[in-house]
Amino acid sequence: MSNQPDESFRDTIGTIDEQGKRNFIHPKKPVGKYYDKRKLLSYFLLAFLLSAPFIKINGNQFLLFNVLERKFSIFGFPFWPQDFYIFVLSMIVGVVGLTLFTVAFGRIFCGWFCPQTIFMEMVFRRIEYWIDGDRGAQIRLAKQEWNAEKIRKRVTKWIIFFIISFLIANVFLAYLIGSDKLLEYIEEGPAENISTLIALLIFTGVFYFIFAWFREQVCIIACPYGRMQGVLLDNKSINVAYDHVRGEKESGRAKWDKRENRDDTGKGDCIDCKQCVVVCPTGIDIRNGTQLECINCTACIDECDTIMDKVGLPKGLIRYASEDEIVKKEKFKLTTRMKGYIAVLTILIGILIGLLFLRNDVEANVFRLPGQLYEQKGNVISNVFTYKIVNKTVKNFDNVTIKLEKPEGTIRLVGNTHITVKKEALFQGTLFIEIPTSLVKKDKMKIKIGIYNDGKLIETTTTTFLGPRSFN
Repeated sequence: MSNQPDESFRDTIGTIDEQGKRNFIHPKKPVGKYYDKRKLLSYFLLAFLLSAPFIKINGNQFLLFNVLERKFSIFGFPFWPQDFYIFVLSMIVGVVGLTLFTVAFGRIFCGWFCPQTIFMEMVFRRIEYWIDGDRGAQIRLAKQEWNAEKIRKRVTKWIIFFIISFLIANVFLAYLIGSDKLLEYIEEGPAENISTLIALLIFTGVFYFIFAWFREQVCIIACPYGRMQGVLLDNKSINVAYDHVRGEKESGRAKWDKRENRDDTGKGDCIDCKQCVVVCPTGIDIRNGTQLECINCTACIDECDTIMDKVGLPKGLIRYASEDEIVKKEKFKLTTRMKGYIAVLTILIGILIGLLFLRNDVEANVFRLPGQLYEQKGNVISNVFTYKIVNKTVKNFDNVTIKLEKPEGTIRLVGNTHITVKKEALFQGTLFIEIPTSLVKKDKMKIKIGIYNDGKLIETTTTTFLGPRSFN
């Protein structure tokens, strides 16, 4: 007979039955200290997620991801396409930070911070408990014929789910196009913005589908983070874990019998009540060990602690612990891999902070017009250039001038000689730079150009000026 543990549970998932059809999970409503803490944190994060697009810092939206217009704002710092390297670096910092978090504390992000879990468990699931009742009532209602009671509950729940999905879609749109534009569209009415309304209804449909039907399958099937933990976790990572050493002991788990002393019988502290299974929102048995479907939501911890308290056994049979803590009684400590991630993360954060402080609010670029050589008129050599001035601030620059800083020379603008750069906008044009022949010492020389607003220097840039080869 093989001594290998039974791993057959890994061949199936709780959301699919033997015929391959969807098996809806009706978890029991969690109760306990961890659930109370998660509720408080979730309410704070919900308030943050719903209000972030409407908060302004120095005129900039707190969080904005306007891909179409290539405008981004993170924590009130505006980012333009010219700042893409900073945006990429901030994403890398996030990935490395999440990796370190996972190596040390497992999939705790999913249970405590993930928007999918927060909305599903703390909004939609709680509404479901309010309308349909707890686990037993939900199962009976699902099997019940479509009578007046079932129709009333289902229609009420679906309408509320749709309204909340619509509100979430509006907030999501505010992240993409900006809260000011969203409010403007709302004031104008849907008839004036049919295309935006269609996009909004598509988003609403997606959110409704996820929270009303797809649900926990987002975490099990769609989310790539669940796959990441397979390569990031090790025996020293802290997870929601079942203490199999204490729970099984010599004789394994067994039903509770108050007439016997479990220490004398060698039976484990797990009384096989399966309450940790019925409370799980992804339908797994935590006693089988770490699984992809586990989102570390702590519902099984609270339920197990409640049962242990009722039968007079110590709490913590299911708890936050590493495999080494359970088997070897080793306390958590930083591993070499964790220290490596911390070092890399510290360096990246330092670079990111440095780049943020060095970043200018105005960016100017001057380029020679392609295919154009120099032109010599008397004692002056002239080159033609194009220029772009990007205003990343929320104030207008109404009186912008361009001056040649080094060497001496003259700049002549083509067309409109008055430059006004609007807030969060770009201004571009063409100009001639004329330099006395006596100052052109090379056929290619670097020149320095200053950008001024109301006489105050706001940016400098350099470009290449062409001259005759005879000056080499």
